[in-house]
Amino acid sequence: MARHLVIGNGKMLLNLDDRCYIRDIYYPFIGQLNHVGGQYCRLGVWADGRFTWLHEPDWDIRLDYIEDSLVTNITARNDSLGIELDMNDGIHQRECIYIKRVVARNLRDEAREFKLFFHQDLMIDGTEVGDTAAYYPENNTVFHYKRSNYFMFNGFSDEGGIAQYSTGIKRFHSAEGTWRDAEDGMLMGNTISQGSVDSTISFRTALPPHGEKSIYYWMSVGKHLEEVKTLNAYVADNHPEKLLSRMVIYWKQWLRRAETDFGNLPAEVVRMFKHSLLIVRTQIDEGGAILAANDTDILQYNRDHYSYMWPRDGALIADAMSLAGYQSVISPFFQFCASALSPDGYLYHKYNPDGTVGSSWHPYVVQGSRRLPIQEDETALVLFALWQDYTRNQVIELPQSLYTNLIRKAGSFLCEYMEPGLHLPKPSYDLWEERYGIWTYTAASVYGGLMAASFFTELFGDYERSDYFRSTADTLKEGILTHLWDEEAGRFARGLVQKDNRWVKDMTLESSLYFIVEFGLLPVDDPRVVRTMEAIKEGLSVKTHIGGVARYTNDYYFQQSGEIDKVPGNPWIICTLWMAEYEIESADTVEDLKRPLRTLQWVTKHALQSGMLPEQLNPYSGEPLSVAPLTWSHATFVHAVCKYAKKYKELSRRPED
Repeated sequence: MARHLVIGNGKMLLNLDDRCYIRDIYYPFIGQLNHVGGQYCRLGVWADGRFTWLHEPDWDIRLDYIEDSLVTNITARNDSLGIELDMNDGIHQRECIYIKRVVARNLRDEAREFKLFFHQDLMIDGTEVGDTAAYYPENNTVFHYKRSNYFMFNGFSDEGGIAQYSTGIKRFHSAEGTWRDAEDGMLMGNTISQGSVDSTISFRTALPPHGEKSIYYWMSVGKHLEEVKTLNAYVADNHPEKLLSRMVIYWKQWLRRAETDFGNLPAEVVRMFKHSLLIVRTQIDEGGAILAANDTDILQYNRDHYSYMWPRDGALIADAMSLAGYQSVISPFFQFCASALSPDGYLYHKYNPDGTVGSSWHPYVVQGSRRLPIQEDETALVLFALWQDYTRNQVIELPQSLYTNLIRKAGSFLCEYMEPGLHLPKPSYDLWEERYGIWTYTAASVYGGLMAASFFTELFGDYERSDYFRSTADTLKEGILTHLWDEEAGRFARGLVQKDNRWVKDMTLESSLYFIVEFGLLPVDDPRVVRTMEAIKEGLSVKTHIGGVARYTNDYYFQQSGEIDKVPGNPWIICTLWMAEYEIESADTVEDLKRPLRTLQWVTKHALQSGMLPEQLNPYSGEPLSVAPLTWSHATFVHAVCKYAKKYKELSRRPED
């Protein structure tokens, strides 16, 4: 599983795999709807009477991006065919237009006829039922449509526009699709098909000996035929080469507001930092939803996906982007959360990009007992991230617009949702969405959220409410230190669970305990923090040559090993970076920063060739597991680099003893 290349503009997201095939097209929301659904939009080459698809083994493909941009930079070489392709893909920064440039290079001494075939395998609105694919003679294009989603395909070479085309039936009875029709180098020219359909178009050119020619291909996406015709004409009138150049310029300008003083960070870490900012941007819908991941290969495991807005992921990602200087990018996220907040002041498990409540596995009733199916940290984190953003950017208009319908309501819920007698939050699901109880991480997040609500209410002169939020936070802190610290073990418990009608400690080692520091519950040098983090470092470090830090002891998700002492769980990018952030926070000298620096280099080393960061790694091979890219992984890398750069500056300026 992985999406090796992603490009987008906040309205449209397109994913390519390691063979340069389009696998996902999301529009009009990032993460919703998927009009390809993980199928393969193939790319094929014909030369000297021989046809080959890019997934065939003769192709050696190198994946990358143009430096500091969301325009790809791909080389595909086939020595047996004597052809090399240089390819660039981009989505217009403003319009829903995808453009691909292919430079075909002849590696032989003789002139050759060359054809390039583009296959369109769409499932408009996420289903193959009722699609139409047709040739449109007015502008020599092929378009697909269903209801209010239209996709128009066009392009040209030096010899002209679309040379051949065909539409047809796919994956129905014995019909495989028009891509099969392409394999003899000719297309039948069928002008229209309806139902489960696909299409293929081709372009031809003459390659001189050891010479090269450019072929351009583009897709315009809109709500009706006239819109995609207008977008198609825009590309043709402005030339796709010029538009691709403008995309590169735009993204380079977009990165200018990011951190520029990186201290002693090596070039590869700085490059990954900038790349991560760009990747996170592709996963943020202009309506505010911040998507966890959009790699649909995860569907084969549980028939659901990561294309949701978890308030947990979203808040932590927003915090990272705010820290990096991108307040304007993430401010719609807080508006999204305000609109999504329940009348009682809490956020549900997850949401679709359009704001509707997403699927969930958290029940309302268990063994006859009712429970609120939420992860309480998700509500608290939004308040925490909003205050963090305000303290950095001092944009008071944003929290003022959210004061009544988010800050006050969510703060009041956090105060009221308390377990009598413990001074701790009532039970909810943990941040991993797996177990129900009272969790140290969740309680710490509620503390951070309540303090944020107190600061905001004080900021706006609502002093009585501010005192109420603060006193509840103080009481909660005492509850955490009383009930969740375990003196015998010398560390914090993961949480409390009910057994035989009483609360008992769950002492499983848990990486998220780092957030006791991040949420401001205790300072980084508190002995209880130090002892807890040392236990995590010893007990959750993966003791293979891959390294990294696991989520918790005996993590079952995509588990690769039963050697729990050696491999407590797969190494997760975010958990490994949390340990690095702790080491950054606790550093007293520049020398102390060497260990977290090695972690940043470790993350860079374990990215895919194209720079994508997965959720987790195989502890023996280092191969990506689960989805890639995971937005949370990239955002946590951004967060850690920002913290490192700031700490390095502080320590470098400190006079030596």
